[in-house]
Amino acid sequence: MFKLLPIVLLAVTLQHAEAAVPLWGQCGGQGYTGETTCVSGAVCTYSNPWYSQCLPGNAPTTAPSPTVTQQPPTSTNQGPAPTGTGLHAKFVAKTGKKYWGSCADAGLINNAANVAILRSDFGQVTGENSMKWDALQPSRGNFNWGNADTLVNWAVSNGKLIRGHTLVWHSQLPSWVQGINNRDTLTTVIQDHIRAVAGRYAGKIYGLLLIFLLYLTKLSVSEILNENGTLRSSVFSNVLGESFVAIAFRAARQYDPYSKLYINDYNLDSNNAKTQGTVAIVKRVNQAGKLIDGIGTQMHLEANGAGGTLAALQALAGAGVEEVAITELDIKGASSNDYLTVLNACRQVPTCVGITSWGVSDRDSWRSQNSPLLFDTNYRPKAAYNALISALS
Repeated sequence: MFKLLPIVLLAVTLQHAEAAVPLWGQCGGQGYTGETTCVSGAVCTYSNPWYSQCLPGNAPTTAPSPTVTQQPPTSTNQGPAPTGTGLHAKFVAKTGKKYWGSCADAGLINNAANVAILRSDFGQVTGENSMKWDALQPSRGNFNWGNADTLVNWAVSNGKLIRGHTLVWHSQLPSWVQGINNRDTLTTVIQDHIRAVAGRYAGKIYGLLLIFLLYLTKLSVSEILNENGTLRSSVFSNVLGESFVAIAFRAARQYDPYSKLYINDYNLDSNNAKTQGTVAIVKRVNQAGKLIDGIGTQMHLEANGAGGTLAALQALAGAGVEEVAITELDIKGASSNDYLTVLNACRQVPTCVGITSWGVSDRDSWRSQNSPLLFDTNYRPKAAYNALISALS
């Protein structure tokens, strides 16, 4: 019997070695319960409170212990600390929320004026276009990862959270997907696309906007409803009916179990029919077991249009999800009062975890003619920015 002991110990040792986290895999973070030891030649490197990753190196491989503080530990074995002392830092410190972010892509992180503000004032980035289906998989089975990888690598290097945007959406969809009319084929195509994208960025994205962290959020499904709350006509709904929603979320859960999975839409700006339709579909999808973790409301607002924000967030939270978030905020005219109204609404809803501005400067906004952002075309802070900083100081 005692002669078996070395064999047993060897088996246990080999099992532990095989369980080591591979290069680029997740090895720590708040809520993470998996293996914390990296394979030989990799270091468990701190990125932010929710995510540590096995990166190339030879330092000790133990992940930092999860902590409730937003401030990263100071060990030299950890990766880059989140940068900036501006809007994001003040928002998190004052409210306990998780981030104030911005959209970005390869071009914008190569713009010196824009990237300086991203570093100083925003704690999360969402790919504006680089993670959409037409950008990633323009033809079946052929993926272009360049721009998405550039954004993710920049975020990792600069200690920023990442939201993925977006896995399943009726727009910016390649013609080869739009032309599918067979249920089995479309189901396989959805699952294969999500396996490739979610698998590549597993553990790096806060939320996939299904949509997709460094505290990985995946937004799995985007803009699926009409204004009256009924299902929008698209290749997905026309071929698969409402079942495509659950198909997408199941695939995202399978291929990236660490991310928060979101459903996301526009005009969820008040407790209107579309908001109620979103709540209803989330409850239906989650009835047999939770698939959808959060709901994102884009909040592309008109001037003086922020008054319904609190009611919208409260209604969305009533779907029973873990999180709600404002995912693409811009406001025509960028009045201080409108921005403060949105800020205060998120503060009043416990499940509202963060706000993402849809850009840094009016110069680069998709609504540039409306001057909707917090920095003007010369990258100077506007009155609304100063009002937010004052409110959070």
